[in-house]
This record gives sequence, structure tokens and C-alpha cells, in this order.
Amino acid sequence: MAEAKTTDGVRVNIIFYSMYGHIYRMAQEVAKGVEAAGGTVKLLQVPETLSEEVLKKMHAPAKPEVSVATVNDLEDCDCVIFGVPTRYGSACAQMKAFMDATGGLWSKGALVGKPTAIFFSTATQGGGQETTALTFLTHFAHHGMVYVPIGYSSPLLFNNDEVHGGSPYGAGTLAGGDGSRQPSELELAVALHQGKHTTTVAKALVAGRKAVATQQ
Repeated sequence: MAEAKTTDGVRVNIIFYSMYGHIYRMAQEVAKGVEAAGGTVKLLQVPETLSEEVLKKMHAPAKPEVSVATVNDLEDCDCVIFGVPTRYGSACAQMKAFMDATGGLWSKGALVGKPTAIFFSTATQGGGQETTALTFLTHFAHHGMVYVPIGYSSPLLFNNDEVHGGSPYGAGTLAGGDGSRQPSELELAVALHQGKHTTTVAKALVAGRKAVATQQ
């Protein structure tokens, strides 16, 4: 998939961190959902905070060929969807560092009213998929962003026939204790749905604001 495509509709930036590729794979599927709903999508990865030496010791593969995000990429779009790996039940340090650098945007209210969503990855079912979403919501609240959960709008979340990630908070995948498990077809389908769902809500918000502006 190309990093960005031009279509009619809202501009959606998917900003993610992925060490072993699980979140990146989910991000690609979310992007397909954005495009299917008529949005313009751009994939961006947050800056790495670990040294090459440390990454090598962790057996991390090379980063995907995706542009590195800056905080300006949060402002320069109509909607932001975050891809967040879990570290001990909350967002990874790389994503926290990125959000910690958004003070300038906060001070001028640049993100107030902007729709946003989150998807995530954990090693196990009890590894913190919902706690990661819940603790990341503090960023949305302080910036005044409009959080768009998927709820149970996808019937796949009711599937009890197989182990899978994802919840009403957003799409999710289980990486396994050693990181060897890749996103399942069910998890990818929920990610696709999240891209469609979030973009549809964002389009409605943007259209509504434009309508109000024309009446003033």
C-alpha cells in the first residue's frame, strides 16, 4: 500500500509505533478501511527512542519504509488514528514521548474537537488491551479531542470461537509471548472496520462544521 493516497473526503493520519511489525500490519488494514470510506490516508511512525544497539539486542527488524511523524502531523489532518503497542498495560515509551512533545499544540488548542481513535497490540489476552486504551484517553481529554470507539459495531467482537484481540475501545491483536503470532484474519477485519467506522464519523463531523460555518 502506498503511504498516502488522494481521494475525496476527510484527511486521516494513522500515527503508530511498531517494533516487530504487528501494529504496522494492523495500521495497513485500518488504512484500507479509511480509503473504503472515502478518506485520504497517510501512515506515519513516531520517532524511535532506542539506540540501534539496543534494537539489535532485542532482535527488532528494520523499520518499515514509512515517514516519521512530527507533532505537526496531528494538526495537519481532519482525524488521527493511533496505533499503540502495550508495555506493561499502557502505551509504549516511544508513543508517550511523542505525545509528551505536543505541549505547543495543547497551549493553542490545536486539537480541540478533532476526532481520534486507537488500536493496540498486546502479547496476551490479559496483557492490557483495554488498559492501554483507557490510559491513552488522558491525552485525548487534555487536548479536547473527540474519541471515537468502535463499540460493538462489528459483530466479529462477539466471536468466541477463536482467541483474538480487539474490544469496544478499538481493534487489537495478540502478538504472543515471543512475538511470533501475527494478526489473524478476524483481527485484520476488525481493523478494516475501525478505519471505515472512524472515517465515517469524522466525515459527519467535518460536514456538520462546514454546514454551520456557511450559516454564520
